[in-house]
Amino acid sequence: MAKSAKYLLIGSTEPYSGKSTIALGIASQLQTQGVKLAYSKPLGNGKQETDSVFTDSDSLFIPRILGLSEAAVQPPILMLTPDRVHQRVTSVDQTNYIQTFLENLQGFEADLVLLEGPGTLQEGCLFNLSTPEIADTLDASVILVERLEPQSSVDRLMFAQQQLGDRLMGVVINDFTLEQQSILTDITTFLEQKGIRTLGVIPRNALLRSVSVEQLVQQLQAEVMCCGNHLDLMVESLSVGAMNVSAAMKYFDRSRNMAVVTGGDRTDIQLAALEKSTHCLVLTGPRPTENIVLSRAEDLEIPVLWVDRDTLTTVEIIDQAFGHTRLHRPGQVQCITQLMAEHFNYHPVMQKLGLEVVTIQ
Repeated sequence: MAKSAKYLLIGSTEPYSGKSTIALGIASQLQTQGVKLAYSKPLGNGKQETDSVFTDSDSLFIPRILGLSEAAVQPPILMLTPDRVHQRVTSVDQTNYIQTFLENLQGFEADLVLLEGPGTLQEGCLFNLSTPEIADTLDASVILVERLEPQSSVDRLMFAQQQLGDRLMGVVINDFTLEQQSILTDITTFLEQKGIRTLGVIPRNALLRSVSVEQLVQQLQAEVMCCGNHLDLMVESLSVGAMNVSAAMKYFDRSRNMAVVTGGDRTDIQLAALEKSTHCLVLTGPRPTENIVLSRAEDLEIPVLWVDRDTLTTVEIIDQAFGHTRLHRPGQVQCITQLMAEHFNYHPVMQKLGLEVVTIQ
């Protein structure tokens, strides 16, 4: 571990705040400043099987996008699973994980080690790998990513400040919507008065919130009826076909890159949706048998999925998926890099870490 290396820990107070997205955006910009990076995510929870070993998908994707060598990456030392928790609480597992973590950091040659923390402040506490414990052990600076919730964000961030103290460099408000504009200034002003600096406000972006058809297949446990080779299409919006065709056409015209959910017996709606900006059809209820829809979908290369559940439940599952999936698409990477360059204040970060500022584009 290089003696001159600094540590920047990206954490969050709630899961699915966009922590990995912001970490990638910060890292990409720092690299343009000539900062030599290493990356570590000590506690993994996004399981992806590679060579029969479960690992964290972010720990594979982020270093690859950043072009980091294997020597500049420390994989998770622990995957958070029910079995692991049970072993810990029954004293079967008595590993000193924080010590293992420190030992694994030895040998890094970098100006800055970018650390990605757990999903919440308390997650990982059982294994001494919570965000406050990691920050305390490494004397790391911390940036928290927060989705703004007027009724709870201030409480969460004030509590985080109590846990992190001066190590809390600031907060990034992520996935900000225009509807929140009226409260943003009041909240950030209050936080500033409490010593919590807002380093950036990242606006909501449809591409960043989008989900691939393949991810929808997994979330819905759906059957792919056609075009299984086009599951990489990205879905940015959700439409429900439950009206007459004339009304549906006007409704579909207001959305782009849709997943259209409709009953398996609504052939008229299905055919109408295929002629619009639709990236997949999700059919519900009894398994459909109309070949005319599948034939047209094949012509247009639009996947058709079927789920054996009702429309309302299906819609709820898809709606929950937006913004809650991992950023693993090249177009999304370019998007967050641009948004961070426009909406994130890098200068105090560089100064706090003692890194030379060249020119932030």
